[in-house]
Amino acid sequence: MSPVSNGGENGFGSVTIVGGCGHVGLPLGVALANAGATVALLDLNERAVATVNAGRAPFHEPGLDETLAQVLAAERLVATGDPTVVKAAEVVVVVVGTPIDEHHNPDLAAVTEVIDEIAPSLDHGQLLVLRSTVFPGVTGYVERQLRAHGLDLDVAFCPERIAEGHAMTELLSLPQIIGARDEQARERASALFGLLTEDLVHTTPEEAELAKLFTNTWRYIKFAAANQFFMIANDFGLDFERIRHAITHDYPRAADMPGAGFAAGPCLFKDTMQLAAFNNNHFPLGQASVAVNEGLPLYLASRIEDRYGLEGRTVGILGMAFKGGSDDTRSSLSYKLRRILRFKARDVLCHDPFVTGEADLVPLEEVLERADLLVIAAPHPQYRDLVTDLPVVDIWNLTGNGVLT
Repeated sequence: MSPVSNGGENGFGSVTIVGGCGHVGLPLGVALANAGATVALLDLNERAVATVNAGRAPFHEPGLDETLAQVLAAERLVATGDPTVVKAAEVVVVVVGTPIDEHHNPDLAAVTEVIDEIAPSLDHGQLLVLRSTVFPGVTGYVERQLRAHGLDLDVAFCPERIAEGHAMTELLSLPQIIGARDEQARERASALFGLLTEDLVHTTPEEAELAKLFTNTWRYIKFAAANQFFMIANDFGLDFERIRHAITHDYPRAADMPGAGFAAGPCLFKDTMQLAAFNNNHFPLGQASVAVNEGLPLYLASRIEDRYGLEGRTVGILGMAFKGGSDDTRSSLSYKLRRILRFKARDVLCHDPFVTGEADLVPLEEVLERADLLVIAAPHPQYRDLVTDLPVVDIWNLTGNGVLT
């Protein structure tokens, strides 16, 4: 099969994305279809498939619904649960999740089991692209796994780099990393992602795997440093946000110092643990970052208890998603904070303007009416102009009143 066939506009052929209706696969599929490829989104979630085919994303992502409607109308994209779309594709992109187990070790089966499942539908000459974060060496393992199935495919690892909430702009603006072992796989993967950007960075698969882990771990370590600084300043009765402003104001060498806040979501903690496992569990800097970031909810609960008292009080938690402007609750530390406060307070009420379908969530008006104090756990813009006489714990400084707790 040639690197580029005559399947769609721009001369590119068909693409099947396995796990295509999720946070990684759907924006990628829509962007590729909008660039002229013919895309099938393979997903086992029947509700998500139906939602996508109806022209709506199953999650909140600015700009996605509009482009999705356009590519559906142009008949360049379809969502399906039919695995036969794998055989018909020139390119198969795998974007399944890569979790860690209860011991914080990588669960390699997440990818390898999918490869075994789709192997009967794969065909010689296809390009297989691994897109989600994988443990270093998994690409090489998949190459051997395909050979064991008697399949001759080109394989590349091209990691996802977008931030939720910015997918439809960052897919077209950020450089794409192309991790391939030989020239043909490199050319074919470059042709695919060249539909989105001309800025391509070429590496080996192992270099690309570590580049992805290093990127997420670097962010996690920076957040841990900021959170540790916040705790130090806070324990001495000083406002970390005022200190951070003094540090970063027109001072480029500190411009990337983040503010305090929950460092969570489906990637940062997980990938820090994957990197530790890759280095034989010797990663004291990363493991210390985990202790800081995962310990922040307990620290806040302790400070709130010391300052306001919690016995007999009702606490309102505002924001259950793992980040502002998102409806994604995966690995959100808001739930950890809720569990801690439920042991200490009379009641805990939770609200989120984006998250739906959770029975424990209550309207904001009810939280404001019943709560004795509030915690902004996710910096949703809807909370920025909050009008209340209640005490507000706001480590994000969303309301502009400082972060002293």
